[in-house]
Amino acid sequence: MQRSLTHQLPIEVFAYVGVFVLYSSLSSIYLYLPPMLAVLFVLFSKSLAANNYISVILISFCLVVFEANYGYILFSSIIYFYFIYKFIMPKINQNFSCVWCIKLTSVLMAYIGYYLFLSLISSIFLLSVPQISYYIIYYIVIEFLLVNLL
Repeated sequence: MQRSLTHQLPIEVFAYVGVFVLYSSLSSIYLYLPPMLAVLFVLFSKSLAANNYISVILISFCLVVFEANYGYILFSSIIYFYFIYKFIMPKINQNFSCVWCIKLTSVLMAYIGYYLFLSLISSIFLLSVPQISYYIIYYIVIEFLLVNLL
């Protein structure tokens, strides 16, 4: 069976997932490569808004790879991103009219909010508190620029 040239989306998405797995492995070794957490959050939000559940599953797989590379709790980023998408982002979209402000807020919530969420989970379940470094500022700036391109 041949695929139409105009219907290549699933093949492209699987290629992007493969590239992300390689990139995520490299970003855990080289600190100057951002982990693409905010980009995954924006893609997760867009996929949920478009009801594209295949993309949601593939992005969730990428988030699990992210969690495995950095040693975070399994499915914590997926749960956090869903709660942020469902409860906080509608209020932000309602109150802000500036597109850049919304994108900056989403990047900040992806990094700083996820750190606070992990801190909350670690205090509830008596786990070790995740560490934060000054590289987070570099990651926020780089990923804000990347999110603006999406």
